[in-house]
Amino acid sequence: MKWELITQEQYVTTLWSGGTTTQLAIAPEGAVYADRDFLWRLSSAKVELEHSDFTPLPDYNRLISILSGELELKIGAGERFPLRPLQLCSFDGGVPVESWGRCTDFNLMVRKGAAQAAAQELRLEAGSTLFWSAPVLASESFSARTLAIYCARGGVSADGTPAKEGQLLLCREAEDAPVKLTAEGAAALMAAVIYHK
Repeated sequence: MKWELITQEQYVTTLWSGGTTTQLAIAPEGAVYADRDFLWRLSSAKVELEHSDFTPLPDYNRLISILSGELELKIGAGERFPLRPLQLCSFDGGVPVESWGRCTDFNLMVRKGAAQAAAQELRLEAGSTLFWSAPVLASESFSARTLAIYCARGGVSADGTPAKEGQLLLCREAEDAPVKLTAEGAAALMAAVIYHK
């Protein structure tokens, strides 16, 4: 599998009402988030307001986690609840969401009906190796897969391609095979798979 290293210099940062959002990667390549016609998007936002409302995205399903700080969420008519660091929460982008707390988060958005996604936190001890297999979620209608490994802390290599803290490893045409992850020091990762057409 061919892995692409995406660094902070390649990220795109924009302002939103509650802080800043840094786009890590988007598909198709060259798509513009504001046009709302992308297939999927990986981003990390800095939430700087104590209380904020999420941007409605009715055409997308969302996954969110926090990398640092504290965050509580209220999704639709549900109860307010805390999100611990690297814990994942999925929800319909069209449902109203309120948040409390200041944090840096990790977001994955996928277009409804055109893609499915799953993500999980991975923690590796210094110098350890893990063979990671992406969760199988997709129906047969999704024939392609993209893998993403975000290095939240420490350093890691995926099948020999290294990344440092704050960098993203992306495989846009991934095979159905385990990924060899080797930690350089203790590492905390967000690993995601996106199934699409």
